[in-house]
Amino acid sequence: MRIAMWSGPRNLSTAMMYSFGARRDFTVMDEPFYAAYLAGSGADHPMRDAILASQPNDPVAVAARCAAPVATPHLYMKHMPHHMLGGFPLDWAQDCVNVHLIRHPARVIASYAAKREAPTLEDIGFVQQHALYQKLGGIVIDSTDIRVDPERMLRLLCETIDLPFDPAMLHWPAGPRAEDGIWAKHWYAAVHKSTGFAGAEGDMPKLEPDLTPLLQDALPYYQALECRKLT
Repeated sequence: MRIAMWSGPRNLSTAMMYSFGARRDFTVMDEPFYAAYLAGSGADHPMRDAILASQPNDPVAVAARCAAPVATPHLYMKHMPHHMLGGFPLDWAQDCVNVHLIRHPARVIASYAAKREAPTLEDIGFVQQHALYQKLGGIVIDSTDIRVDPERMLRLLCETIDLPFDPAMLHWPAGPRAEDGIWAKHWYAAVHKSTGFAGAEGDMPKLEPDLTPLLQDALPYYQALECRKLT
């Protein structure tokens, strides 16, 4: 089985990668198209030069890697929808179990803005994720539901994709992992302190007024997927 987990940033995506990485039957890949996206878009992200040097910049080479055999029975790939620029190959994903991990945009925006100033709709990936769902189909799961009851939601996800549940998915050792992208030192501080999924989220954050239009733009794309989520 090859799982392509599509998620915007600040959305439990690293914790989900650690969860599947805790299984002995899975190899995991962390955002393999990140460098190709930076090279193709010219986007100015934190650690840009280091990321470009750490991964193949050619999307065709990355796609081949996503389709290549691995040493374990299964492969889990953490992908960002906004990394898939127009013209990037997507045929490899047709043979994957495509799962779309979502989170309310108010929470995404608040978390993203704490790490990178002035986020845009392009940065947070809701438009691209909705477009990928329309193209690939797949399963939708909400990170808020996972945090409320990780075992129930992971069991449900495994049942839906015909994968036996493994209790190892609920815990992992603290600290960085060998599979982390080089960007982990900027983005993964909180998850490196964790040994499992954090508890339920609190009240919805109040955004600064200049971020309210971004929330309004992102919300319809989130809602279009939220109505299809596993429950």
